[in-house]
Amino acid sequence: MENNQHPNGGPNNQNNQNPNRSPKNGQTIVIFLIVSLAALIVINLFSSMFQDSTRKEISYNEFIEMLENGEVASVTLTSSEIDIVPIAQPFPGVEFTYYTGLVDDPELADKLLAAGVNFSKEVPDVGSAILYNLLATFLPLLIIWGLLWFFMRKMTKGGGMMGVGKAKAQVYDSQKETGVTFKDVAGQDEAKESLQEVVDFLENPGKYSKIGAKLPKGALLVGPPGTGKTLLAKAVAGEAKRPFFSISGSGFVEMFVGVGASRVRDLFEEAKKNAPCIIFIDEIDAIGKTRDNGYGGNDEREQTLNQLLAEMDGFDTSSGLLILAATNRPEVLDPALLRPGRFDRRVIVDRPDLKGRVDILKVHAKNVNLDDSVDFDAIALATSGAVGSDLANMVNEAAILAVKKGRNAVCQADLFEAVEVVMVGKEKKNKILSQEERRIVSYHEVGHALVSALQKDSEPVQKITIVPRTMGALGYVMNVPEEEKYLSSEAEMRARLVECVAGRAAEEIVFDSVTTGASNDIEQATRIARAMITQYGMSEKFGMMGLESAANQYLDNRTILNCSDETAAEVDREVMKLLSDSYAKAKELLLGHRDALDKIAAYLIEKETITGKEFMEILRKVEEKPEPEKAPDVIALGTAADGNSQETAGAVSTVSGTEPESAPPAE
Repeated sequence: MENNQHPNGGPNNQNNQNPNRSPKNGQTIVIFLIVSLAALIVINLFSSMFQDSTRKEISYNEFIEMLENGEVASVTLTSSEIDIVPIAQPFPGVEFTYYTGLVDDPELADKLLAAGVNFSKEVPDVGSAILYNLLATFLPLLIIWGLLWFFMRKMTKGGGMMGVGKAKAQVYDSQKETGVTFKDVAGQDEAKESLQEVVDFLENPGKYSKIGAKLPKGALLVGPPGTGKTLLAKAVAGEAKRPFFSISGSGFVEMFVGVGASRVRDLFEEAKKNAPCIIFIDEIDAIGKTRDNGYGGNDEREQTLNQLLAEMDGFDTSSGLLILAATNRPEVLDPALLRPGRFDRRVIVDRPDLKGRVDILKVHAKNVNLDDSVDFDAIALATSGAVGSDLANMVNEAAILAVKKGRNAVCQADLFEAVEVVMVGKEKKNKILSQEERRIVSYHEVGHALVSALQKDSEPVQKITIVPRTMGALGYVMNVPEEEKYLSSEAEMRARLVECVAGRAAEEIVFDSVTTGASNDIEQATRIARAMITQYGMSEKFGMMGLESAANQYLDNRTILNCSDETAAEVDREVMKLLSDSYAKAKELLLGHRDALDKIAAYLIEKETITGKEFMEILRKVEEKPEPEKAPDVIALGTAADGNSQETAGAVSTVSGTEPESAPPAE
């Protein structure tokens, strides 16, 4: 029943267009007449202005005086005037003339002969004059009519001047052109399974129609940037071997009102001609945002969205037209766009798990020469939270590093270093730290590592370095997860808080002052503490009360408060108390192991970089503890818990939270 409410989208759409043809033709005629009248006025105006600028009227006496002074080159006698061409022309290349009225002077011919002036009398040619006047009047008009007809045809065909309203979609005709199948997509098994059903619909519609099933009109791919949403859409087209129309949401909207809606119409018209086919709209949130009923709305974007809604209602699923769209901001999309009958399926393309990262690494490394030392499981464990584009970048960086070092194959060390480059940048070759700053950074980083080793709920240390990096890190500590985790306990999060503030605590203990190097530590610790209180119910004061909600789940995990100002102030006090307790515990741990702190820091200043194994050996030696029967395997790189470094968002992180869908930002 809903289709009948949309004149542009219902089954009788073509019939509804017939009554509109006459008004459109009438409007076209009016436009032609207005433009023609304006053109005639402009032509006459310019021609008279040009003539006035090259002719000047003089008196007959002035003409005789010029003749006697020898200033006249030639004279033409017409039926009403005398045209005089002077010898001296004021403007080179332009013939300037004078004219005067015809006077009954029987001696004029003798005067002209005596002055040696060439003169002639013009014989009027009525036919030529009429033809000249017609051409001068109507030839420019015909040219203008022709140009106007050309532009109008372009506007009606493409929806705008010179095809401005024509959809700028990239078209792939077959599997050979897209070059992508499901074999090229890894780490998204659930998403591929959902889309494989759609492919089967397109390839074998008969077996579904027998039972009464209908092809979904649209599927919305939702997930963080870089997870492979566009790649999945191309794989659907490649598997189904159907034409594939790809366009970005921003490609519909221009500064001209109505262009976006025209491009939507043009896109669907072309797609219907090539059905069965697939339309893919990337970043659909550019045109699909919730419509604003108040003032300040974007009329052009809303017109584009309305046309898209009408077009999605206006085609039958039996035609084999499938619409795929991708976004990382599903919460801003208009509800009318998400209802069944438009985008019937929502396919989540989330960050890959451990197995998915291994598969992605294998896909991107299939054309890279690898040696026997490469262990993708170790790299995948190191890169928790990384998406496909991050992993592809790491493999490429590893190949570049191998070439720079003169090797013919990529080894495990190259991959580890590539992960490090993506995380915190390349090493700075110049020594930028003074000796005192090296001591401060060394104690800061050892403070992180020592507290991490002293807490049973912290992740093992992989590496400590005070070598500055290009992304702003003056030094950092890398921790390794022993296994991939989707949940974090309260004890683990409290241990993480203590670890974050331990660098600042070490500075205060050793130097009796603090520096700006703990800014990122404070930011991370504050975010974790706030999440524990407002989202995870880990506060005795507020209990399981949800005080914040995610405003953007797939981009930056930005949250919004769902409480009063008074409660927000109480939350701030709880955060301060939690951070204060964590800082006190960090100082207590470091003061109790001051000897280990000093010796490990001295060793780090000398070596600049030490491994987790070296760190634990020194710690056991200082603490006089025996070697464990089996030391934990340190097999990968973890997150940088570093007060002097920038946050390593997304590429390497520990996934934590009450459930995978509501994980906090990368730690």
